[in-house]
This record gives sequence, C-alpha cells and structure tokens, in this order.
Amino acid sequence: MPLHHLEHFLIQTADMAATRDWYVSVLGLREGEHPDFKFPVCWMYIGDTDVIHITEGGKDVSENRKRYLGQQSDAVEGTGVIDHVAFRCSGLGKMMEHLRSAKVPFSKRQVDDQGLFQLFLVDPNGIKVELNFANSEAAGIAPELMAASLTS
Repeated sequence: MPLHHLEHFLIQTADMAATRDWYVSVLGLREGEHPDFKFPVCWMYIGDTDVIHITEGGKDVSENRKRYLGQQSDAVEGTGVIDHVAFRCSGLGKMMEHLRSAKVPFSKRQVDDQGLFQLFLVDPNGIKVELNFANSEAAGIAPELMAASLTS
C-alpha cells in the first residue's frame, strides 16, 4: 500500500479564470487536458504533469461537484480553498483492507477516461485525501460513483 508521490492540490475559487491566469503568468504553469467531470474544472501543468486543479468554490457550487467530491468548505480565499491533497498509489486491495481495519471511512470513485480508481477519505483535521490507483487494480471492485455517470 505504498504512496508514490504527491499528485495535486485542488483549489476552489470564485474566479477560475483569474486563478488560472495567475498560475500561468506568475508561475509559468500551463492549462492542459482534464477529464469531463460534468462540473467546471481546470488542470494546470508543469511540463506533462498536472499539479494544480482548479474548480468553482463558495456556497453555490454545482450538485455534480458536491456529489462527486463533496465539499467541506465554502471558502474562496485563504487556506480553506484547498479542497484536498491527492497521492498516486499502488496496492488498492491492501489499502482498502488497511483503512477498514483502522476504521477509516472512505468512498470509492472511478474516472473512466483517465484510468483512475479513487478512494476519498478525511484526515483528523477534516482535510480530504484522495488516493489514486490504476483502474487495473480495481478489477471486481465496484465504485460507488463514476465520473461518467454524472449528468451535465
């Protein structure tokens, strides 16, 4: 069940375009491809690696976003805008066993067009943690929700 590397941060904001433009002009990131989650999202890349994900925040986010990711904070400024921290992982089965034995609740999600099977859990401070596994590790494990099943 090893973690391999930090994958990305998700920033929720009231102004996705201004946030995207800041990361482009100030830090030199570039906007790139992202899955269709049926809610607004912008992925920012360093080279070929997406490192910051941006989505709408605040009190009026879409029901699809709430349904897929949940939402612990309505903040659109300060540290409350960091929605979750994501890690690329391997050993899905062992991780689920470990989480169950530690009595840590988690939800299962799947992103078809990216080949990702995801576990979402919450740390003791209320910070959402996303664990990303290759879909090939999820054979026989049903997600509770698939990104493709969300409607526009």
